[in-house]
Amino acid sequence: MDAISSTRNNRVRYVKSLQTKARLRRGERKLVLEGDRLIEDSLASGGRPTLALYSPKCADYQVIARLQEFNCDLLPVSDEVLAFASDTQQPAGIVAVFAIPKPAIPQPASRALILDAVREPGNLGAILRSAAAAGVELAILAPGCVDPYNPKVLRAGTGAHFRIPVVEASWSEISSFCQDLTVYAASAASATEYTAVDWRREWALILGNEARGLSHKALNAAQEVIAVPMAGAAESLNVASAAAVILFEARRQRRSADSAK
Repeated sequence: MDAISSTRNNRVRYVKSLQTKARLRRGERKLVLEGDRLIEDSLASGGRPTLALYSPKCADYQVIARLQEFNCDLLPVSDEVLAFASDTQQPAGIVAVFAIPKPAIPQPASRALILDAVREPGNLGAILRSAAAAGVELAILAPGCVDPYNPKVLRAGTGAHFRIPVVEASWSEISSFCQDLTVYAASAASATEYTAVDWRREWALILGNEARGLSHKALNAAQEVIAVPMAGAAESLNVASAAAVILFEARRQRRSADSAK
């Protein structure tokens, strides 16, 4: 097949629209992944590819062979077309459309992360990456969060979406889910340090919006508010950094307890 050289091609424009339109992603239940690593992570977790655009000059043909096993439509395209369909300035050689996964929610989950109106794609992706690395069992997105399948979130998450369940839920659903967990919320205004918490217990942690912090609903859902103390005149960490600090303290405590057994 000759490489597609027109950005007016219907399937090329479909991929571009999925990259830029959250409403279309939700309606179609589709996401777009760029590059070999994310595609392989999705395939390894049971992801279902439906369409891929690739550069014959740049693509990894082992990845293409894997996609062929799923009867995925594979379309060679020119570098110009790939650049048009990509969300990055330096396309990785392949973009692929996958069905949005239906995560299996652990019942019960003993370590849950709740995100309250986190709006920056890079922050959400970085938080999910830290959560997966720190052993969080479930990430819940409360109303107001950026679309978790935004391409920038997917890239910043480096495959975290395929290692832990990521779900969107209302505050009433969150309250019901967390009824058997101790719920903490992180705020710079608290006098209780995050290291004072016994993270060996079953818990949920709420992190708030980048600019406004925790909403009233988040505060109402929390049983205790905790903080990461700052040195000198520093006000607070950004939400992604705070997530990493707290989640890895929780992991440290669990590992210490396990090694002492």
